[in-house]
Amino acid sequence: MIHKPIQIKNLQLSFPHKTCFDDFTVQIPYGSRIAIIGRNGSGKTTLLKILNGMLEPTTGDIWCTDDVVFGFVPQIIEDLDALSGGQRLNKAVTEALSLEPNVLLLDEPTNHLDIRNKKSLMRMLQSYPGTLIVVSHDTELLRNCIDTLWHIDNGKIHVFSGNYDDYIRELRGRRASIEQELARLDRQKKDMHHNLMKEQTRAAKSKTKGEKSIHQRKWPTVVSNAKAGRAEETSGRKKSAIDHKKQDLTEQLSNLHLPEIIVPKFSLGSASIGDRTIVSISDGSVGYAEQKPLLQKISLSVGSRDRIAIQGDNASGKSTLIKAILDDASVIKSGNWHAPKISDIGYLDQHYGTLSAEKTVLETIADLLPNWTHIEVRRHLNDFLFRKNEEVNSLVAQLSGGEKARLSLAQIAARTPKLLILDEITNNLDLETRVHVIEVLKNYPGAMIVISHDADFLEEIGVNAYFKISDGYVLVPDDGN
Repeated sequence: MIHKPIQIKNLQLSFPHKTCFDDFTVQIPYGSRIAIIGRNGSGKTTLLKILNGMLEPTTGDIWCTDDVVFGFVPQIIEDLDALSGGQRLNKAVTEALSLEPNVLLLDEPTNHLDIRNKKSLMRMLQSYPGTLIVVSHDTELLRNCIDTLWHIDNGKIHVFSGNYDDYIRELRGRRASIEQELARLDRQKKDMHHNLMKEQTRAAKSKTKGEKSIHQRKWPTVVSNAKAGRAEETSGRKKSAIDHKKQDLTEQLSNLHLPEIIVPKFSLGSASIGDRTIVSISDGSVGYAEQKPLLQKISLSVGSRDRIAIQGDNASGKSTLIKAILDDASVIKSGNWHAPKISDIGYLDQHYGTLSAEKTVLETIADLLPNWTHIEVRRHLNDFLFRKNEEVNSLVAQLSGGEKARLSLAQIAARTPKLLILDEITNNLDLETRVHVIEVLKNYPGAMIVISHDADFLEEIGVNAYFKISDGYVLVPDDGN
C-alpha cells in the first residue's frame, strides 16, 4: 500500500502568556522517524496531542488520509497504580500497537525503563515499519532511532534532517562562529579607538606647534584639525555599524539559550547535619498484604552525609523499599527499622506528588512557610528562575515537567529535610533543566537516597555507594558498574 504524506500547514500554538510556535509548515513522508525536542514548556507534548487529534492548534491545519491510524503513548500513564513505571509503559505500548497503527506517537517512552527494557523498546522502534514521532531527551534513542529532528526553539520549529550528534555539532559550530565574530568585532572596535586617539594626538601636537607662527602656518593647522575631525567622523560611523552588528549577533547568541545558573540557598546548613546514622535497617523484609515478602534480609545503613543509589530491574522492589522507609501504610515490613520522622524527609518523585495542582507557584512556597514575607517568597522563587509575575502566579497544573521539578526543589530548599529521597526525577527533564537539578542537588547538605538508572546523573550529584536489588535481596554496595 502506498501511504500519502501527512501535511501540516501554518500550524500555530499560543497561550495568553506566550507563543510556543507559529507558521509551521511541513510534509511528513510515510516511514519518517521524527523526534520533537526543546526545552520543557516549549509545547512538545501539546504538539504530539495535536497530531493525535486530542487538542486543536491555535491556527493551522493538518491533513491526512482516512487510512492513517494513530497509536499514542502519553508521558504520564494514569490508572495503572498497581504497576511499576516500566510495567505501565510496556502495557501502554502494547495497547497502542494492538491498534496496528501506521503512525506511532510516543511521549518520553524511555523514562520509566530499566536498561534491559530500554534496549528491548529501542529494538522494537528500529524495526517498526510505520511513521514514528517521539518526544524525547534520551540521547541514546535520538542517536539510534531517529533521522529527523523538530526543534521547538524561540517560537519556531526548526527542522533538521540528520542524526542528533550532527545537529548538536551544528549548534555548537554556530555558537562558536558567533562568539568568534563578536570577539573580532571587539578587537576591530578597540583598534579603531586606538587609531583615532593617535590621530587626535598628532592633530593636537600640530596645533600646538603652529600656534607660534599661526599667521605663517595657518593653512596647515586648519588641515590638521580638519583631518582629525574627518577621522573622528569616520570612526563614529564605523563604531555605530559595529555596535549594530554586535547587537544582532548577541541576539542570535541568546536565541541559542545559554542555560541560566541556579544558586540555591538551603534553610539547613551542613554544620547542623552532623555525622551520624540516620537510616538503619537490619534483618528487614517488605511486601504487601497476603503476599510473600518482596524483599528480605535487608541490611542498609545511611549516614547523615551519604549519597546512595538503589538500582534494579523494573518491579524488583525499589519503590517498595522507599515506601517502607517513608512508613507507607500499604507496605508490610518486619525487622529493625530506624529512619527520620516524615517531616525530616523530603520526597521527590517523577510525578512531583508534593505539588498541589490548584495552587499557584507563589502559594506553593508561601503556604509552606507562612512566616515568610511576600518579598522573601519572591526572592526564593527568583533563585529557582521563577521571576516574572505571570510565572509566579501560574497554577501548578499549567507548569511543564521541568518547571514542576524546579518548584519541587524550591520547596525542599525552603524547608530543607535531613534526608532527601529521589525517585527517577530526571525522567521528564530537558537537558537545561537537568543541569539546574544537578546544581541544586550538588549543594544539598543532607543525606540522599536515589532511584535512577542514569549513570551520568548519579556521578554528577556525587553518589558514593550503589545498592542493587536482585531476586528479592538488597545486595551490598559495589562500584556502580
